Amino acid sequence: MRGNNRLFDDIAKVTGGAAGALGGLKDELDSFLRQHLERVLSDMDLVPREEFEVARAMAAKARAGQEALEKRVAALEAQVKGLPKTTKKTAPKTGPKARPAD
Repeated sequence: MRGNNRLFDDIAKVTGGAAGALGGLKDELDSFLRQHLERVLSDMDLVPREEFEVARAMAAKARAGQEALEKRVAALEAQVKGLPKTTKKTAPKTGPKARPAD
């Protein structure tokens, strides 16, 4: 019986050592993966959320300004179409003056 107890004690020690080694391996693997992921993300040149929100707000403001200008141009075009057409006599266009030969 004494031999069986000793065998079980040895198995328990090996199992405990393996569990400790696996725990250390897990911590090391987590650290490695975290470093690798941070390196990959930094290489991707991603934009922080705050900068993205600022750029998004600027784009929305520009879009609103563009829409306002489109409405303004459309209103001005409607006014121009409503004006009576006038005919102007313009002076005939002349070509470039000839230079005297040397």
